[in-house]
Amino acid sequence: MTVLKNWSVTILLTGAMLLGLQCYSSTNSIKFAQISDVHFFTGNTNTTYKMTAESPKLLDDAIEQINETPNISFVMFTGDQIDKPFEKELSAFLPHAEKLNYPWYFAFGNHDTMVGGYLEPKLYMQLVNKYNKNYKFEKTYYSFIPQKGFKVIVLDSIIREKLTSNGRLGDEQLKWLDNELKSAQKDTVLIYLHVPVIEPYNSPNHRLLDADKFIEILNKYDNPIGVFQGHYHAAKIIQQDNVIYISCPSLVTYPNAFRIITVTNSWNKTVFKIEYKETRLKNVQKMAKLLMFSPTFFTGEESDQNKTITIKR
Repeated sequence: MTVLKNWSVTILLTGAMLLGLQCYSSTNSIKFAQISDVHFFTGNTNTTYKMTAESPKLLDDAIEQINETPNISFVMFTGDQIDKPFEKELSAFLPHAEKLNYPWYFAFGNHDTMVGGYLEPKLYMQLVNKYNKNYKFEKTYYSFIPQKGFKVIVLDSIIREKLTSNGRLGDEQLKWLDNELKSAQKDTVLIYLHVPVIEPYNSPNHRLLDADKFIEILNKYDNPIGVFQGHYHAAKIIQQDNVIYISCPSLVTYPNAFRIITVTNSWNKTVFKIEYKETRLKNVQKMAKLLMFSPTFFTGEESDQNKTITIKR
C-alpha cells in the first residue's frame, strides 16, 4: 500500500512538473518599433516648433538605432510620415524608410492625405508598395497576424472631406474593428492609429470625435490590448483594465524620440515592456527644446517613457 501511495505521489509530482514546464516554455514574445510624426520635409526651413529641415537626419538616426536592435519583428509608423501631402515629399521619404532592415507598415496621418486631393490615399499606397513589398493592403485600414498569439490592427482615423486636425473612424470601420476583435479573443491585440483614442493632454481641435464608440467596443473584450497612438507629439502611457493606451512622441519635435515595445505572452499573463528612445542628434534636440513652451509637457513623466505593465489573462 505504501509503495502504491509513493507511486501515486510521484506521478502527480511529475505531472505537475511537466505542466509547469509546458506553461513556462509557452511564452511567446514580439518586439516592434513605433515611429510617429516624422513630418519628413524636403525643404530647408523649420517651423515655429517643428525641426522639419532636420527631419531626414532624424529619421535616418532612428532607423540606424532600430537596425542596431536585434529581433525586431516590424516597424510601425503611426501617421504624418510627411509634412505636406505632395507626391514629391512621399517619394523622398520612401528611400529613407527602405533602409530599415525589418518589415515596416504605417497608419495614415492628417498631414499624409487631406482635403484638396494633392495626394489621394490610393496613390499614397501605390507609391509605398513600390518600396515596400510587405505592404499589399487595398484599404486604408487593415489587419495581419505577425506571429501566433498576436494580431495587428491598423486603423484610419483621418477626416478627408474637410480641413481639420480632428479624427474620426466612422461606423463602417468601427464595425470592422469589432469583428476583428471578436475573431482574436485568445490573442494579444496591437492596435495602431494616428489620432489618439485617449488624449495625452486636452486638445479639442485634435481629438478623435468618435472615441467613445471605440472605447465601448474595446470594453466588450477582456484579452490584452495595446493601442499605439501619435498626433499629439507627446509621450503618455495610460492603462484602463486590460487596455493600454500608448502615445508616442514625435521625431521632428522635442523630445525627438520613438519607442521600442516588447510584448510577451504566457499562459496566465501578458507583459508589455515599453521603452523610450531619443534620437542621437543632440544639437538638433537642444534647438527643438528651445522651440517648446513647456518641454516636459511632451516628454511626460518617467512613467510615461519607460514602463513595464502586466495584464493577467
